[in-house]
Amino acid sequence: MSFQHILFSIEDGIALLSLNRPEQLNSFNTAMHQEVREALKQVRQSEQARVLLLTGEGRGFCAGQDLSDRNVAPGAERPDLGLSIEQFYNPLIRSLRDLPMPVICAVNGVAAGAGANIPLACDLVLAARSASFIQAFCRIGLIPDSGGTWLLPRLVGMARAKALAMLGERLSAEQAEQWGLIHRVVDDAELRDEALRLARHLAAQPTYGLALIKRSLNASFDNSFDQQLTLERDLQRLAGRSDDYREGVSAFMEKRTPVFKGC
Repeated sequence: MSFQHILFSIEDGIALLSLNRPEQLNSFNTAMHQEVREALKQVRQSEQARVLLLTGEGRGFCAGQDLSDRNVAPGAERPDLGLSIEQFYNPLIRSLRDLPMPVICAVNGVAAGAGANIPLACDLVLAARSASFIQAFCRIGLIPDSGGTWLLPRLVGMARAKALAMLGERLSAEQAEQWGLIHRVVDDAELRDEALRLARHLAAQPTYGLALIKRSLNASFDNSFDQQLTLERDLQRLAGRSDDYREGVSAFMEKRTPVFKGC
């Protein structure tokens, strides 16, 4: 499949997926949804990809849904937005959250609507100092989707989540970092290089084990303490049988740099 609305490559263990509708602030239309879905399918099936880096081209990360795709003219049939969420946004969020490898998101510029919540489904979020996050849904009579109503209260607390969702005010990258919404803020000119540096580091790590870490932490929101202990037991059993564990211990004992394979 050739891509028109995204840039996609897999090189040196890094799958780089960049939203590429800069004139529309990388807002999603149906075609871009389909291309992102295909790219993520290729990442999951690839034997080379060990980390995914998601970012955007131009002056914004993603402005959410392209509203020109919606017909709300007087007399027009009322749209079924739930269908759009079911077909596109929910599968995207689930795919990013469940991808068995680290997912980095580099937020350049504005992240609004669904574009503000997609990064929250990723594992490590870097944001340019000029970036901002806007829960713009309330401005047009909608609710936060793309996992926003689940992720926001857990990341920033209910009071802040309600303020973000009901007021739709701009949240600066620095404030997002202070509130624990993202991992780190970096200078604009350094964002892509810093994200790639982080991706290269993770790609050289025991990524099978990192995928199990991701799985266990994600499950902790819904598990009881005893359920989480049981999950830790089960996942540690899998980790201990991996080639990466054997290599890590051998390298430690031999005082050499380990060479991990992600299995």
